Formats: sequence, structure tokens, C-alpha cells
Amino acid sequence: MPPTASSDPPADPPPAIADGAALAEFRAFLDRHPDIAHVDGLFFDLCCVVRGKRYPIADAGKLFVEGMQIPESIALLDVTGDCNDPLGRGFSDGDPDCIAVPIPGTLAPVPWGDVPSAQVLLTLVTQEGAPAMVDPRHILDRVVRRLAADGLTATVAVELEFFLVDPERGPGGAPRPPLSPVTGRRDLRTQVYGMADLDDFQLFLRAVESACLVQGVPAFTASSEFAPGQFEINLKHVGSALQAADHALLLRRVVEWVAERHGFEATFMSKPYPDQAGNGMHIHMSLMDADGRNLFDDGGAAGSDLMRHAIAGLQAAMAESMAVFAPHANAYRRFAPNLYVPVNPTWGYNNRSVAFRVPASGGAARRIEHRVPGADANPYLVLAAILAAAHHGIAARLDPGEPVTGNACETVDATLPWTWRRALEALGTGTILRRYLGGEYLDLYKATKWIEMEKFQAVIAPHEYDWYL
Repeated sequence: MPPTASSDPPADPPPAIADGAALAEFRAFLDRHPDIAHVDGLFFDLCCVVRGKRYPIADAGKLFVEGMQIPESIALLDVTGDCNDPLGRGFSDGDPDCIAVPIPGTLAPVPWGDVPSAQVLLTLVTQEGAPAMVDPRHILDRVVRRLAADGLTATVAVELEFFLVDPERGPGGAPRPPLSPVTGRRDLRTQVYGMADLDDFQLFLRAVESACLVQGVPAFTASSEFAPGQFEINLKHVGSALQAADHALLLRRVVEWVAERHGFEATFMSKPYPDQAGNGMHIHMSLMDADGRNLFDDGGAAGSDLMRHAIAGLQAAMAESMAVFAPHANAYRRFAPNLYVPVNPTWGYNNRSVAFRVPASGGAARRIEHRVPGADANPYLVLAAILAAAHHGIAARLDPGEPVTGNACETVDATLPWTWRRALEALGTGTILRRYLGGEYLDLYKATKWIEMEKFQAVIAPHEYDWYL
């Protein structure tokens, strides 16, 4: 993808920044941070890879006046970074540029670098200033606007699990738990919610907390999870699904960079260890009316009918949503019985074995916890799929059936797509997400991931030689 030629004449400012507000925000930021040496304009692609450009401070103002010309196909790269020309988007159509423009309120210092610097999140627009359909953030915004037309606003919080691993890999490139900074030993135990693990890695966790505070990412609790070196960090509820997804991706970026600075690697891979728990992305969601009232709460102990309709919508869309919740081959290794991972579309109260959990908190805190997505899924698309399904259930007044008590994750629902290929096929034939996210985008997503799947399957794994050669 060739860069935009420097001899191109300056374009008219995109409507998103033509009013000068972005430039004013940048100048005010520089007044507070006069030592900044450069600004990174960045955005997250379909596979959550962070991409963008670095501007020396002398040139950074251009980003807030003109935006960044960048190939539209950058948003459709597969996880290896290849542009596979999905449905003719790439080299077939001449690889045209769109414009990346700053998202208001996301300009923040970068606290982990050796040189004082800043970053700002970008979103993609067309040359005419319209939202670029290929940007996952716009896909979520499309669903948010659909709900807003019915007077609904989502309040959302994201919980992300991740592993710290030793940069020195094990046999065959497999990950290994990190050495404890306190004992120098490699912990192979599982101590869920163990405080000793938090103590051993407290300098890393404190640095994550500090970086999140500087960047305005509302992380507020950390816990050790079900495997050695596994942690979960929770984000506070916010009244904007777009902002919640921004926070999730920025938290990933913070965790990965801080881990490297402390001598570890961090991975949000769904299932890095075949015999340990996987990494999930748990979404806590409720719907508010125009007056800020939680529509999932009706004053009773069971929650409202509207909440149950939303759960039924999540059930109805689960099959066609799996390709979004589990976006690659490894993601399907996470789903297995009796691992506190959903293997069927059940729901229940205060029950972690179901797919759609209603936590014990009631009243204004009444919410649904969606436990299906993996931590390496795209949070913009995950939230788009969840909100679309909830709205579908409400609009159709669907019934979720009776809540499950006891262990719901013993029996795998064989009708759901538990392989990458079947999930992509279900996405292609589904009808619910297509009405909300748009058929054109879902076709591009499926085409991008289908090509990635075929590339993955073309690689011969070492055990294939061991077994068959």
C-alpha cells in the first residue's frame, strides 16, 4: 500500500474536523503538555491490530486540520497483516484512500515511552466526510443509532482476561507462565482470586493502573484468574457503547506495552494453553430510557420483561454471532464443558455456567452479563452484535424460556457452530445481524476471515509430520 504522495494538494478539511474543535483540543493539550515530541494517530482494524502514523510535533497539527489520508483497505487486513482483496476491496479497486480523523476526547499522553509523546484515536470517513463503512467503530455506531431511534441507550462495561507469559518460549514455541518477580520461580498452580499472585505482580499491575489513569481508561479492579499468569481487569460502566469499546482496546494496548516494559509478554489470545482456562471478554450491559432509567429493572427480584426479551434476542442471534465472538481457529478451543465457558444459549440468575448471566445486583444495577466472546475479539463488533441481538429480541418480544439453575455448561449444544468454518457459514446465512450491522460489511468480514482461515489451514503444523510422515 503506497503512502499518499507528499506532492498532493491539501484537501478540504473533512466535516468531522472542519469546525476547528479538533485543532483547539490539540492546542489546549500542548499547553498542558509542552514537552510532547510526537503524536501517534492510531486506530484498530478488524483484527484489533493498532495501526496509524507518527507525527513529529511540528507537523502534528495537520492531523487535527486535514486528517490522515490512508488506504481504506487498511481496515480489512487479516491477522497476518495481508490485504487479501476481499470482494475486490484492495488492489482490484485501486486501493483508494479514506480519511482518518481524530475522535474528540481521545487525545492523551503515552506514559510508557522513553520520549514524551501522545496518542489520539482515529475513525475513518470517506473523502466526502461520510462514515467509512469498513471501520468497525462505525458499525457499532450504526447499531447505537438504531437503538437511539427507539429511545434506548446502552450502559456497558467490559471485563478482559489476559495472560502474562515468559518472553522465552517453551518447546515448539509454546507459551510458558512468567517467572515471579518476587520469588524468581515459575508458578504452575491455579489459585483463582489468589492475592499472592496480585502481590507478586503488583509493580506491573500498578503500572497498568497508572497508565490507564493518565489515558482516561476507567480500569478499577484486577483479579487473578483460573490459570497461572492469568489476570482479569474490569472497566467501569459507561453510558456509551462506543466509549466502552474504545476503553477495551486502549486497555489492551496499555497492558501489552506495560508488560513489555516489565519483562513479560501479555496475550489476549483466547486459548494459549490447551489444558488451562481461556481468556474471555465479558460484556455487562443494560438499556436506559431517555430519562436514564434502567429498563431491565421493574422493581421486582426477577428483572423486567424487556430484559428477558433482550436475553431471548441474544439466544436467537448466538449462532450467527459466533464468527464475531470467536474470530479465528484458536478461539474455538476455549469452548469446552465445565470450564465456566458457555457451550449453549442458556441464561440464569447469579450463575456463571450460563451464556447470559443476570448478576445478583438488582435495582438500578440490573444487567445482563454476556459471557460468550473471547478476549481477542473486536469489541466494536462484539458490542454491535450484542446490542443488535438484544434489540431484535425486544422488538419481536421473544421469550428466553426458563432460567437455568445448577451447572449449565455440562452439555454442548451441537446445533451451534463450534468450528471456525461453521461459524463463518452461519454468519453468512444469518438474518438478524445483517439487518443491523449491514450486509455489505458482514460479507466483507466473512470474506476477510474466510481467506485467513484458508491461509491458516494451508500451514502444516509440526504434529502433522509427527503423526503422518
